[in-house]
Amino acid sequence: MGVAALALSACATTNRASLPSPDYSGMPRGEALAALAELTQRYKADPGNRDIAIHYAAALRAQNQTAQAVAVLETGVREHPADVEMRVAYAKALTADGRFDQALNVVDGAIRPEAPDWNALSVKGAALDQLGRNAEARQFYQQAMVIAPGQPSLLANMGLSYAMTNELMSAEHYLRQAVAMPGATSRIRQNLALVVGLQGRFDEARTIYAAELPPQEVEANMAYVRALLTQQNRWDRIAGGQ
Repeated sequence: MGVAALALSACATTNRASLPSPDYSGMPRGEALAALAELTQRYKADPGNRDIAIHYAAALRAQNQTAQAVAVLETGVREHPADVEMRVAYAKALTADGRFDQALNVVDGAIRPEAPDWNALSVKGAALDQLGRNAEARQFYQQAMVIAPGQPSLLANMGLSYAMTNELMSAEHYLRQAVAMPGATSRIRQNLALVVGLQGRFDEARTIYAAELPPQEVEANMAYVRALLTQQNRWDRIAGGQ
């Protein structure tokens, strides 16, 4: 549960009808694993296909196989060096793998000053947040919001950026806006529950989790929230993920 996790799950919908938008992190686990199995076979059969490579890497990231996702997209970027979507996907994989400075270098190459891509700006913000450069990160989220107003992932990233600096009321404000938007994912709603729980509102947090998760996972998440409240480094743990 963190800025990187959430940012990386947000990807612009492609125009290819054969594949869905590559957000496998929000799928139920069984569906996500089935998608990964299918994409593994498709990638093996056609490794040069840029759409399959992007989706395969996204499915790998959803299962925390970040190093393999990086490797897939390193090849993809070499084969499609001018492809903005490929570079953004590569930057996401690098961020998920903890290679934040490298991710910044890659995503900078995908941002055209005269016509910046909102998804690239979001990824840059996520990498900056992970480096503790939160004020800079928020500037990029704001810029992305101007280009793509109403994107729940951008509002959610902004909210989690504030959570990382212990500004929980601001974090909740943006996350509540995010969950009210069409296209808000279960992950965004769970991050709202996290921020609500970190303010000590455990019953409310449990209710939000219960609408998204089976009972045993609800209790595991509530235990995680309580553990964060007892640890001085909890903001680092939010940034890095559960």
